[in-house]
Order: sequence, then structure tokens, then C-alpha cells
Amino acid sequence: MSNLVFKLNGVPDDEAEDVRQILYEAEINFYETDSGRWGLGYAAMWTKDKDSLDNAKALIQEYQLNRYNRVTKEHRAIEESGRKISRLSFFLISPIRFTLLILFAGLLAYFTVIPFFQ
Repeated sequence: MSNLVFKLNGVPDDEAEDVRQILYEAEINFYETDSGRWGLGYAAMWTKDKDSLDNAKALIQEYQLNRYNRVTKEHRAIEESGRKISRLSFFLISPIRFTLLILFAGLLAYFTVIPFFQ
């Protein structure tokens, strides 16, 4: 029977790659499933070896704790230096995405409110 090791839905690519590397280095046999074309599947890493499951989860938990501490320190350093990402800087970095988000929000508001005025 397959045992869930790590869920991949919503996980950044660098984190998923790090977890793969950790499992390879620990010589834990695992396989991956993806969410499929329409996103209806279950993207995860699995193992059939019940004995290695606890070891894999402990290694991943240790990695995630280290990652959390590192990212928290980086976030605090950015806040202390005053280099926060504002809406203007987000627009300058990605103007097309910003414009599409604003248009989508406007359309959503329009179609939500229009039935009350008819």
C-alpha cells in the first residue's frame, strides 16, 4: 500500500526539488503523482516502504523548519531595510499581470453588483 510522504499542491518548485534531493540522499524510494491536466489529481510524493515513511517525514520536517527560519530572517531583513514591495513596484515589475488583475477585479465587481440594479 502507498504511503503519503509529501503533498506537492501549492509547493514552490525550489522546495519540491529540495525535498526530492533530501529523499534521494537518504536513499528513500519514492514516486510522484501530479495533479493532471485539469488539476483534479493529487500531486504528492509517495513511498511503498512503510519503514522509511517515518524517516522521510522526519527529514522533511527538519528541512521545513530550517526553511521557515531562513525565510523569516530574510523577510525581517527586507522589512528592516525598507525594501517592501509596494503596489507601484509590483506594477513596474509586471505591468501586464497587474493590469489583468485589476481588470479581473473590476469585472468581478461589475457582475456581482449588476443584478441589484436591474
